[in-house]
Amino acid sequence: AQLVESGGDSVQSGGSLRLSCAVSGFTQKNNYCMGWFRRAPGKGREGVEQIDAEGRTNYIDSVKGRFTISQDNAKNTLYLQMNNVEPEDTGTYYCSAEPWCHILRPGAPLREDYKYWGQGTQVTITS
Repeated sequence: AQLVESGGDSVQSGGSLRLSCAVSGFTQKNNYCMGWFRRAPGKGREGVEQIDAEGRTNYIDSVKGRFTISQDNAKNTLYLQMNNVEPEDTGTYYCSAEPWCHILRPGAPLREDYKYWGQGTQVTITS
């Protein structure tokens, strides 16, 4: 499978961005998880938000009410709508995909091990 992110940019705090992830060659249609991760400068990778084939989602507390993950299966594209962004949201954002996966319940810990990864897109939030 190939995942290609786009939409990264430099925006001011309080602004919005929408990241996209074009997915190809991922044949699992009914049982999968897809996620957005980020890596801030000097820090480790952090799961941000995830979605499964049935539309269940989970996310980290710091993005609650600000970020929304969604998917357009007809376009084979995963999105991350980022609103009211903060300087702490700065980092490289990666999308990921894992077959044979589902989110157990809203609020469950985010999955960390994904099989497929994109190359990342840079998001910079200025104050």
